[in-house]
Amino acid sequence: MSALPDKHAPIVEVDSISKRIGSKTIIDKLSFQVPRGEVFGFLGPNGAGKTTTIRMMVGLMSISVGDIRIGGYSIRTHFEQAIRHVGAIVENPEMYKFLSGYNNLVHYARMLPGIGEERIQEVIDLVGMSNRIHDKVKTYSLGMRQRLGIAQALLHKPSVLILDEPTNGLDPAGIRELRDHLRKLTRDEGISVIVSSHLLAEMELMCDRVAIIQNGRLVDVRLIKEYTQEGAKQRVLFEVDAPVQAQQLAQQQGLSVEIIEDSLVMSVDKQEIAAWNRRFVEAGIAVYGIRKSTKTLEDQFLEVTGSESIV
Repeated sequence: MSALPDKHAPIVEVDSISKRIGSKTIIDKLSFQVPRGEVFGFLGPNGAGKTTTIRMMVGLMSISVGDIRIGGYSIRTHFEQAIRHVGAIVENPEMYKFLSGYNNLVHYARMLPGIGEERIQEVIDLVGMSNRIHDKVKTYSLGMRQRLGIAQALLHKPSVLILDEPTNGLDPAGIRELRDHLRKLTRDEGISVIVSSHLLAEMELMCDRVAIIQNGRLVDVRLIKEYTQEGAKQRVLFEVDAPVQAQQLAQQQGLSVEIIEDSLVMSVDKQEIAAWNRRFVEAGIAVYGIRKSTKTLEDQFLEVTGSESIV
């Protein structure tokens, strides 16, 4: 008998896992944790090992070394107990297109114990498909099929939802809908969501936390707000008519500044912004605008991965 899982522990614990195929190491001692009730992003350059890691999480690929625990249960030694906590879509959701969305859910519910009509209606409401659920799947847009796939994955009330590239092929409206529904799931249902995606701007809006892997190794994992904040000092862009003169003035005060498209970018404390505006004006430099210039997730990603392309 294994010990009961701690409800306050992370829902997913990846513990020093490695995956070797022949003499090649695909994943190398990868470790991270996914807290409960968060959207967790999984990022990496081409061939970094994101999909391989996800496949190991859901039991589609064996682990060479290490372990993955889901809900406190080991994927390797207590697979059935661990996988009960998981709902997943790896690649694209597969549906019977000649059936309605509702009948698809009924069909999948029959494969699971204790899933009745009430639960089917709950997941329909969760993904916002009440108006179209009785239409045939062949009439659905790609975004609606993605939402139906999520409804299917939620039928057994999982604690964690794993989505591999869920935004592939979606238009901007579909991506926004998906983002809103995932946020709603974490907020209202307390579900943790793991999302692999190549759309960095969307990940920045969607995720609470991201992990970056490169060559099968963890590069960094932190909250999104930690990527886009720079501590006490702020990056501020001054739009001026004489950027070179403004740069020289700032450098005389020992500040490191750069010129970007005829504007001056400098890191200063919030209370210093007005003082620098006054200095520039007193020096005869016209200031046309002042705004914060925070680094995006994409900027940070390219810095830590050496500007490699991503999947």
